[in-house]
Amino acid sequence: MRTLLISLSLVALFAPSCMTVDQGSGNTQANLGPWVAASPSLQRKIESQAERLPWTHGIDRVELIQWFAGVGEPAYGTLLGLVLDPRTDVAGAALAALGATRDSRLVEPLRLLPWPPASNLDLALERARTLLRLGDWSMVPVLMEGLADKRLMTRALCSQALFEATHERFGFDPNGSPVERASAVDRWQGWWFARSGDSLLDS
Repeated sequence: MRTLLISLSLVALFAPSCMTVDQGSGNTQANLGPWVAASPSLQRKIESQAERLPWTHGIDRVELIQWFAGVGEPAYGTLLGLVLDPRTDVAGAALAALGATRDSRLVEPLRLLPWPPASNLDLALERARTLLRLGDWSMVPVLMEGLADKRLMTRALCSQALFEATHERFGFDPNGSPVERASAVDRWQGWWFARSGDSLLDS
């Protein structure tokens, strides 16, 4: 249930982008790894679902994200290509599906892709959440910055991603007062400073 709620929150966060129809999604394949190939019938299904993705909303979008995550490795090339889609909601959905696989082999291919521009903070934070879910601890400082975002949903998503990876909250409440949140962020930063040299966190 929690995973479903998080996915719905991501759909809501990127919803404004659904109102903008950008023609041309660019390359839909990014063969950046030795992935297991799909059978011809499965590949046709993957391509069909990728074409349908931009036109889905709400629970339909969540179910499609879960479908791609369930397909796993045969869909990686398509999903990595969709990460570069100019439509923020499409790229965000592809990242959510990749993160849901928990496959650490995806870290390096994702690192090779261009980082979202500074003007697209939501997508940058979603990339960071995905990489952390895949085991890239270098994204922790990026998500700690997200805890200070003005928007409640963004703070909540960053907080949840950090909690899933660390099982820590340090008293951070996305609904808390600015003073309470700032104090909790200070505790997060202290925790990270004390552990950032830990070899287990190197990636």
